Amino acid sequence: MEQLIQTIAIYALPVLFAITLHEAAHGYVARHFGDMTAYAQGRISLNPARHIDPMGTVVVPILILALSKLAGTGGMLFGWAKPVPVNFSALRKPKQNMLWVAAAGPAANLVMAFGWALLFKLAELLPESGYTRPMQLMGVAGIEINVVLMVLNLLPILPLDGGRILASLLPARMAWQYSKLEPWGFPILLLLLFTGYLGIILGPLVGASVRLIEAIFQL
Repeated sequence: MEQLIQTIAIYALPVLFAITLHEAAHGYVARHFGDMTAYAQGRISLNPARHIDPMGTVVVPILILALSKLAGTGGMLFGWAKPVPVNFSALRKPKQNMLWVAAAGPAANLVMAFGWALLFKLAELLPESGYTRPMQLMGVAGIEINVVLMVLNLLPILPLDGGRILASLLPARMAWQYSKLEPWGFPILLLLLFTGYLGIILGPLVGASVRLIEAIFQL
């Protein structure tokens, strides 16, 4: 139990910011391109409290951590926040701008992964103390979580960001046909998750991304 509490303490901030700032980034970019929906609802904010989903931001990540500890495995940690409302038809150029709105979330996760890598590097350079080891562990957690969320959201499945990006790149008729698959997106993800194929797909991509960050920052 003590080890679980320590793990939750290490992962709490990385999970909170990875999930909520991902959503905030969508709102900021949507406002930039003319959609004021999220702004009108007070969702364009760096305050995590405005984006927390009790189940997806708190309960699910804690359950995954607890079950992975009990099973002695390194379960892939993920979660979600309350989606920022985006009215794509309100964008100045809906089809083109949708790409940037969708890409903003994964881009935010990549920037945060770099930030946590810098924290890890700083902890390595500081004189050893009671703070350096927790900083390193939190840095590792931050890199891992943000890379998982980035790669997961880039899968070309609607309504994930990767699906939105693909729809924005397809010719209009193909994009319209592709968009009709959106109601099946969540069931497809659940099927991939429970059959183990989601981990098979994400594992190599996450591993390669983490190794690239480690190489960039010489971790």
